[in-house]
Amino acid sequence: MQNIERNEMFDLAYRFVTETSENIFLTGKAGTGKTTFLKYLKENSTKNIIVAAPTGVAAINAGGVTLHSLFQLPFHPFLPTKINKEELLAKIKFNKQRLTLLRKMELLVIDEVSMVRCDVMDAIDTILKHARKNYQLPFGGTQILFIGDLYQLPPVAQNLEWSILKEYYESPFFFDSIVVKEQSPLLIELDKIYRQNEQSFVRLLNKIRNNDMDADDFEDLHTRYLPHFNPSSDEKYITLTSHNKQADKINEVKLYNLNSSSFLYKAKIEDEFPENLYPVEEELELKEGAQVMFLKNDVIQKRYFNGKIGIVKELQNEKIIVECDGAEIEVGQETWENTRYTLNHADGKLEQEIIGTFT
Repeated sequence: MQNIERNEMFDLAYRFVTETSENIFLTGKAGTGKTTFLKYLKENSTKNIIVAAPTGVAAINAGGVTLHSLFQLPFHPFLPTKINKEELLAKIKFNKQRLTLLRKMELLVIDEVSMVRCDVMDAIDTILKHARKNYQLPFGGTQILFIGDLYQLPPVAQNLEWSILKEYYESPFFFDSIVVKEQSPLLIELDKIYRQNEQSFVRLLNKIRNNDMDADDFEDLHTRYLPHFNPSSDEKYITLTSHNKQADKINEVKLYNLNSSSFLYKAKIEDEFPENLYPVEEELELKEGAQVMFLKNDVIQKRYFNGKIGIVKELQNEKIIVECDGAEIEVGQETWENTRYTLNHADGKLEQEIIGTFT
């Protein structure tokens, strides 16, 4: 598989997605290859695939569209009753092109599915059954690949919304939707971590993640606790905060205290790329000596991954040199694409049209 590192579960998931019509829930903790799997699937599968996600930024990062734009979903809670289904379908006005798109779609990939609320899933099921004129099969017979980690971001359900929805659902999560409960997806978990070499630390993090700590684990964790620890300015520790503003303030102070010259990078935004979809800040100020974190994976050369830390060594207009673990990495410009799906009438295949870029 090109330069992509494989394992048994990766291959198994790929075969199930491409060789069957089974609905699949692909999960795994951070660093196990979910993003890599999606990229490989999009590049190699012959199925008509649409990738969607619950938020604009998640959709941009996945190279897809939002669920709400794809299905014209309402932003209010959807109650899975006959009258509400009829009202939903009456409000949705798909043009001929969108209807054809949904009917030709063979595989719908829903990324970051942990954030998708149960009623949204049932609304999608209602829409697809109607659009595809197939009321017997879940999602109108469309194969669904759910991708996500349930330990990460949960669905948003405000108190008022949940007070309405709880009459119909056990929890806000997608797996408690009526359609998913009627036909549970095949669960495949990617379990090999590619990002982290410190296995004892990984083991401890997973214990915390699974709420499975014993006395020895707590003792191990407490050995890392230093209540009077105060790192010097040249030690590049990461500070976790509860709010973005706190993190921004810390970063501003750290950057200001560096003696090197400031370099301002401004994003180049072309065509249709709304501000609410920006994957990063429009302006990025850097200095030599600044600590930085990568926000994307280097899928081809595997030099860095989302979350990897490094120190800026050199700043130029078109590239930056970052030192990671003693090795220097040349980092060029990165482009995010805002896309929409269209149908190629000549061969009946779905195609992605780039309607805007953020570089």
